[in-house]
Amino acid sequence: MTDTRCPCGSGETYANCCGPLHAGAPAPTAERLMRSRFSAFALGDAGYLLRSWHASTRPDVLVLDDGLRWYRLDVESTERGGPFDRDGIVAFTAYYKGAERGSLHEVSRFVREGGDWFYVAAV
Repeated sequence: MTDTRCPCGSGETYANCCGPLHAGAPAPTAERLMRSRFSAFALGDAGYLLRSWHASTRPDVLVLDDGLRWYRLDVESTERGGPFDRDGIVAFTAYYKGAERGSLHEVSRFVREGGDWFYVAAV
């Protein structure tokens, strides 16, 4: 997986993009966290999704649908969410294949606490 392109669509290899975040490195921006969360969905990494979810909105358990394959992410806009911000907004569309093809459009809210970014919820 280290030499393959990252599922988030950045054009980088997984080892140079979302791989380090999945292994515990902090995301520098809200957008990078969003991209790493998409990659976690694509790779079926529920543990990372829970770890990167803010405690105030995080579910106790997350069961991923094995019948869906997440294959494309389009980040449409960001507001704040930089390395010196405390919060940020990322709008995106994620595409999947399953019994049918579809997409999920979301505007997500993120917060940074103690140097780490966390997904909070859809706006």
